[in-house]
Amino acid sequence: MEPIKIIEKYYDPKSCLYQILLTHSRHVTQKAISIAKAHPELHMDEQFIAEAAMLHDIGIYLTDAPDIECHGTYPYICHGYLGADIVRNEGYPKHALVCERHTGTGLSLELILNNKMPIPHRDMIPQTLEEQVICFADKFYSKTKIQKEKTVEEVKKSLAKFGTEQLQRFEHWCSLFL
Repeated sequence: MEPIKIIEKYYDPKSCLYQILLTHSRHVTQKAISIAKAHPELHMDEQFIAEAAMLHDIGIYLTDAPDIECHGTYPYICHGYLGADIVRNEGYPKHALVCERHTGTGLSLELILNNKMPIPHRDMIPQTLEEQVICFADKFYSKTKIQKEKTVEEVKKSLAKFGTEQLQRFEHWCSLFL
């Protein structure tokens, strides 16, 4: 698999959005791989992590988020399942699950229903260690302040406003991965 070639099917390499996506995805990939290397006892699949982390946000171009050059029609919260559809159609169902399950620290069916989110009604919580480490690494990088890595405390603060479920999952990952 060549993630960049897949991305380039959907993004113009000369566009600002392409640069934002690639920079963000590379940061997430590097952090996730470094965590996997630091924890050989967890036996994570580094090749899969490298591929899936590069593709985790492929659906953003379909959303309406002008501050990061996205001019689609869907709310940003939809980018995970939309990206999963893309990656699934490319023939990579396991990688697609990373796309679908990386939003926040994952979205439970209860959270989706209680907040009337415009996404499919199913649990979208990372299951495998590889899914979890990519989701965890993603929390440290935004697409607006592209070169800045957030601290653990900054991530906790941003997740706290979304409820205890999000914060507790992140804290569990801190104990597992840091």
